[in-house]
Amino acid sequence: MRIEVRQTRPYPDQKPGTSGLRKKTRVFLENPTYLENFVQAIFDCLPDKAGKTLVLGGDGRYHNRKALQTIIKMALANGFGTLLVGQGGLLSTPAASHLIRKYHALGGIILSASHNPGGPDGDFGIKYNIDNGGPAPEKYTEAFYRRSQEISEYRIAVMDDIDLDTLGEHQLDGATLRIIDPVSDYAELMAQLFDFDRMRQALTSGKVSICFDAMHAVTGPYAKRILEGQLGAPQGSVINAVPLEDFGGGHPDPNLTYARELVEKMYGPDAPTLGAASDGDGDRNMILGRGFFVTPSDSLALLAANAHRAPGYRAGLRGVARSMPTSRAVDRVADALGIPCYETPTGWKFFGNLLDAGKITLCGEESFGTGSDHVREKDGLWAVLFWLNIVVASGQEVATLVKDHWRRFGRNYYTRHDYEAIPSDTGHAIMDDLRRKLPELPGQRFGSFTARAADDFSYTDPVDGSVTTGQGIRILLEPEARLIFRLSGTGTEGATFRIYMERYEPDPTRLDLDTQETLAELIELAETLSQVKQRTGRDGPTVIT
Repeated sequence: MRIEVRQTRPYPDQKPGTSGLRKKTRVFLENPTYLENFVQAIFDCLPDKAGKTLVLGGDGRYHNRKALQTIIKMALANGFGTLLVGQGGLLSTPAASHLIRKYHALGGIILSASHNPGGPDGDFGIKYNIDNGGPAPEKYTEAFYRRSQEISEYRIAVMDDIDLDTLGEHQLDGATLRIIDPVSDYAELMAQLFDFDRMRQALTSGKVSICFDAMHAVTGPYAKRILEGQLGAPQGSVINAVPLEDFGGGHPDPNLTYARELVEKMYGPDAPTLGAASDGDGDRNMILGRGFFVTPSDSLALLAANAHRAPGYRAGLRGVARSMPTSRAVDRVADALGIPCYETPTGWKFFGNLLDAGKITLCGEESFGTGSDHVREKDGLWAVLFWLNIVVASGQEVATLVKDHWRRFGRNYYTRHDYEAIPSDTGHAIMDDLRRKLPELPGQRFGSFTARAADDFSYTDPVDGSVTTGQGIRILLEPEARLIFRLSGTGTEGATFRIYMERYEPDPTRLDLDTQETLAELIELAETLSQVKQRTGRDGPTVIT
């Protein structure tokens, strides 16, 4: 193995977002050393990496394998002692987080653009997770970006490509490279958290049935091994189970729009007890019952209220946390349990400090992400297994569980309207205009609502005191309701303008209303304040959840 130091020049656009560096795949393909520059920038910012362990893998999207070969060679050239690489180049994001923690790695590199489309004309991404298993905090990502703007060379080993498909260990000039089963460590962890014996009995007897849509993404092998292999669900319970470089031409985002095959099955005459889907890298989830969709916000609240049914959480919850745009349904559960509830900015890294400090056990976001202190990422399959455990332990249908929850706590009617791929300058102009309106909003009457408060959300971390500002426009209304406006940073083209609308309903006779009709007045108010249709030329949102 020969080490070469090769010359390069900076690229101006390598600033990571909330989930790493995401670009169109062709940016990585058509710009020489684009990947190498960013990887070397990461390595240059990591102290004491000599001899340490690094976890590597990705969601299997187009360019995953080729990029991984380059990163392996660069990691060896930069002095890492052990590389743990998922077989076939595959590792779900939560599984990578677990491996980092279990094997005390310095960190890990995950190749994924999460729920974004794949293929040559799709998206590609790379992110670094630190030694706690969570996404690199801003102090890291800012350092990576600064280094990428001054980089002049990178280090790489000159060697043959590694066989990624054969399990085993390679000794390379004092370094160890292990191709590992991507599923086994994660499956072992899940068996410690949930009642596999009882779940197996329910699935094999036919008392409970499940359909899991892996959307041709990374969770296919995980769900096949655990649901069909270990828990005995019938063959075919996991659909679209083979990871494909372009996700079968689909959009691996588990929502009612993009998971149509699952939705049609769950609203059909032979629907199974539980329906679920996960995304490209395995960190998001969607939950369905027979003819019934569970919003991510309600899912988090119900998991918190029923956590005692799962063995790994019977000791109780230390606290819960949600992102600011997520509905306040979980707040009511926390209040009933007498535990704290934290409201954080969007981005899983903000939960990391709370988890590491032992302040919370469960956390979640409205964008189909839920997790706990078992890893430092949101975890799609974990959430599905948690729901399966609750359904089996309670003996109830999904819809019954949710409606009983509403009768106890009231219902937070909630929806999100996404305007995807709008011009970035238009999105920023809308947000700037909303910010200018903030001082005049409190006290104003809007139909049946009165604005109680309005702000641009900021967050002071209760663990390290760091302050994060500019996290979204909040308008708090009476009777109890909210409007939230945000620009999303997870796409690679233009911007996504998101509007979140929420209204609390305590009346037990008004818990089964249509969500969009119930929120119609808030939807109209959001349009009046933002003028998003007029300013984008759109007839309506791209996606409604």
